[in-house]
Amino acid sequence: MADLKLDIAFWNYDRTRALADGTVKIEGVDATYHSAPIVTEIFQGMIGERKFDVSELGMTYFLRTFEGPESPFVAIPVFPNRAFRHSAIYINKASGIERPEDLNGKTIGELALYSHDAGIMPKGMLSDEHGFKPETCRWVIGGLDWPLKPIDFVPHTHPVNVEVTDIPKGKELGAMLETGELDALISADVPKCILENSPKVTRLFPDYPTVEREYYKRTGIFPIMHTVVIRKDILAQHPGLAQSVYRGFWQAKKAAEEEYKHGMIFNNMGTMFPWFSKLITDDRAVIGEDWWPYGIEANRKAIDAVLRYHFEQGITNRLFKIEDIFVSELLTA
Repeated sequence: MADLKLDIAFWNYDRTRALADGTVKIEGVDATYHSAPIVTEIFQGMIGERKFDVSELGMTYFLRTFEGPESPFVAIPVFPNRAFRHSAIYINKASGIERPEDLNGKTIGELALYSHDAGIMPKGMLSDEHGFKPETCRWVIGGLDWPLKPIDFVPHTHPVNVEVTDIPKGKELGAMLETGELDALISADVPKCILENSPKVTRLFPDYPTVEREYYKRTGIFPIMHTVVIRKDILAQHPGLAQSVYRGFWQAKKAAEEEYKHGMIFNNMGTMFPWFSKLITDDRAVIGEDWWPYGIEANRKAIDAVLRYHFEQGITNRLFKIEDIFVSELLTA
């Protein structure tokens, strides 16, 4: 029997490269791989156009597809994009914000969507640990330092008691932060004013690596931004496909891990960064030998947190359980 032809989409990550270059094959699948310069273009291709059979999706984009009781997609416990997000909160130095609690009552910009993937976790963490109340703030949604295509393929959900407005035409969030039109900004991408070391702006947590490592040690949460989903209509026709796709992504991730570990013999001289091997050693000391885990059990705390934050922030109308969004045959992975 010929292998099943599938269109599979994800961004250009080291943990997926072995799939894209053919080093790792998904058993029983003849895959055509797709990517895009901006990852939300992949999301639009899957959600808005059904261009793919299997696709990376931001967690908030996926959860917003549950407009009725069910989504047309089901997730597998693969997490190609995850990041600690204390580093994603930026402030104008003249705003009077010195502590996380000072964000209350401020005007805050946010990239792309209210509670985008890199906004869900900071809001949740700040609410859990610092008494942050998003409903006290004024939220401005838009592009960072360049025009942003409208995110019109998912609902722009937010609670009725939260003031959310689109950015004024001709404005950019990064520039508004630097001029003081915004007191703060939460963004997956780093604004130009931060990259260029503007004296007017800084991060809320300047020593964010220390803060984020301490957060992980205390909570066991390595925040999840994106997962991988399969169209339910495809899965219904091909039992066992979810396991094969999961194994393929896992093997690709494992190949990247082994490359980094092997590279330590040669001081990872293939990279342009001094002390890169020390960073690998430090990360493994904090997170463990499997420092980018897939599967449900290794990620239960992180999954539960992101699902709870979506509900608490009014993005979903119910508190989803892990069993509601992940394919049943991989719940014990």
